[in-house]
Amino acid sequence: MKVNSLKLKNFRNYDLLNVEFDGSTNIFYGNNAQGKTNILEAVYLSGTTKSHRGSKDRDMIRFGEDESHIETVVEKNGISYQIDMHLKKNSPKGIAINKMPIRKASELFGIVNLVFFSPEDLNIIKNGPAERRRFIDLELSQLDKVYLNNLSNYNRIVNQRNHLLKELSFGGKKDLSDTLEIWELQMVQYGERLIARRKEFVEQINEIIAKIHQRLTGGKESLKIIYEPSTGDLPFEQALNRYRERDLRMKSTTVGPHRDDIGFLIGDMDIRKYGSQGQQRTAALSLKLSEIELVKLATHDTPILLLDDVLSELDKHRQNYLLDSIHDIQTLITCTGVEDFVNHRFSINKVFHVQNGQVTKEN
Repeated sequence: MKVNSLKLKNFRNYDLLNVEFDGSTNIFYGNNAQGKTNILEAVYLSGTTKSHRGSKDRDMIRFGEDESHIETVVEKNGISYQIDMHLKKNSPKGIAINKMPIRKASELFGIVNLVFFSPEDLNIIKNGPAERRRFIDLELSQLDKVYLNNLSNYNRIVNQRNHLLKELSFGGKKDLSDTLEIWELQMVQYGERLIARRKEFVEQINEIIAKIHQRLTGGKESLKIIYEPSTGDLPFEQALNRYRERDLRMKSTTVGPHRDDIGFLIGDMDIRKYGSQGQQRTAALSLKLSEIELVKLATHDTPILLLDDVLSELDKHRQNYLLDSIHDIQTLITCTGVEDFVNHRFSINKVFHVQNGQVTKEN
């Protein structure tokens, strides 16, 4: 699996850009705030319909323009796919695959698998549960269209239930209370599917991450991930019933997959709370490397790896391990200079210099 080319028009700080990638290692270097990360963001957006930054469509359109166009050509199992994406300020994005418009963004998922790794990901362990849920949801949505459909339906129903809770808190009619129960039946249906699939995902990751983490720590530590439902030991339906009065007071749904978390244990120690920064970062690196291996197992292909200035955040040992782990994967890397790669004797296939929205190929 690889991305062959990228064309941008009025995207972020790019007026026009046309770049062809090597099938192995591509380095984009330059000073900060020149547009390096924007290239990786555009590739990620083309495969997932979402910005890794969580940006809205209108925020990715070049200042002063009304629309942005991204054209990405990817190759999977010898078949070429052209993905066109039009971002618009005041209407939903338009997406076409091989010049055929698609009705649902979910139709794009599964064509290409991407793993994005940024310095912010090194804080996934110590930051809030929302980031860890986002990690699971983004990965499973790429690998499993059924999960993506269940997630979309679940989120829609949670929003509807929250709307009803607000109306009921202001003295809504009894028929609204009956409607609440109807929405809850659907919410439980989709929510239980999400929980079951997430638990399966955590089990799969655990089979991979333990070995990676032991190698990273020289066999000194053993890492385990656990799924933590917000419902505790209660089945989802029982928890919804038990906490309905609280939800009415809070005007929000306080239990369910949208509030769940994953824990990271070294022995019996929860490193989210008690781990050192080094332990948390090593666990985060292990998690991202496990994500790569999981995609390989699930798709029988390699993902495209997007590394956004990560090396500068890692010590030499972790840098070496990461670079040794990705030699067989197409990788797009941003950095401020290429010295780290020269020092590591790392194979560089294409080097691009990025300056003020201009990309120049150097070799």
